[in-house]
Amino acid sequence: MAKTKIAFIYDFDKTLSPKDMQEYSFLPDIGMTPNEFWKEVKQETKAQKADNIITYMQLMIEKANANGKENELTRDALKKKGKNIELFKGVESWFESINQYAKEKNAIVEHYIISAGNKEILEGTSIAKYFKKIYGCSFRFDKNNVAKSAGLAINYTNKTQFIFRINKGLLDESDNSKINKYTPEDERPIPFNQMVYFGDGDTDIPCMKLVKDKGGYSVSVYKPNSSKSRKKATELLEDGRVNFFFPANYSKGKEIMENCKLIINKIVAQSELKQLETRQLKSINLK
Repeated sequence: MAKTKIAFIYDFDKTLSPKDMQEYSFLPDIGMTPNEFWKEVKQETKAQKADNIITYMQLMIEKANANGKENELTRDALKKKGKNIELFKGVESWFESINQYAKEKNAIVEHYIISAGNKEILEGTSIAKYFKKIYGCSFRFDKNNVAKSAGLAINYTNKTQFIFRINKGLLDESDNSKINKYTPEDERPIPFNQMVYFGDGDTDIPCMKLVKDKGGYSVSVYKPNSSKSRKKATELLEDGRVNFFFPANYSKGKEIMENCKLIINKIVAQSELKQLETRQLKSINLK
């Protein structure tokens, strides 16, 4: 049997990490608290009837400049901030464990991030090396590599385009010439029913619903020991947005690890049965 290719697709903030990534280094470095910054983002978004993602990116630039901290907005400075991000328990070892299990089952798992956070920061995290592609909000930089404006903004609705990019194997986010062209299902590198999407809340709902409705699996994670976070996760299950919900502990032997192994088993079984069906049909046609 050919190896089964599976996509594990993750949100980042509050899915792999307990807080918004800007709160670990960027905001302290420009002298702002998270409450101050996000409150202003909300007010500005409402007042201008603007997109909240573009608004937060623009405010990052404005606040850094106002505080004489332009040096915090270079590519290198933003990437270095990724090293200070805290991850949920077990995340550091999760990818190798999942990859090894998939290998034993004659499968390959490709890992992707689709985040409304900053791509430049994500690329500096300790786990960046495990992702085939990181989709995140990115800045436009000047000749000195200092951020000057938003280059790519990913919000909760346009997140879904990247699911289709993964499905069709068109991973370059700047290439819009082929993404809407018809591609036969059997020619797409990763079928929807071989995807698993991991998220934590409302901004993930379009992706969760898309993957689930297309035959894949959507998983809601919640912060351990947080009744509020768990309540949101259970609501997503009750509303039919996800297949499962688990606490965000990615360690070996924990719920999310053991149940994702079951998902891998089922995807591989479905794929191999499909291969068998196709092979038998071909053998009949050859007679």
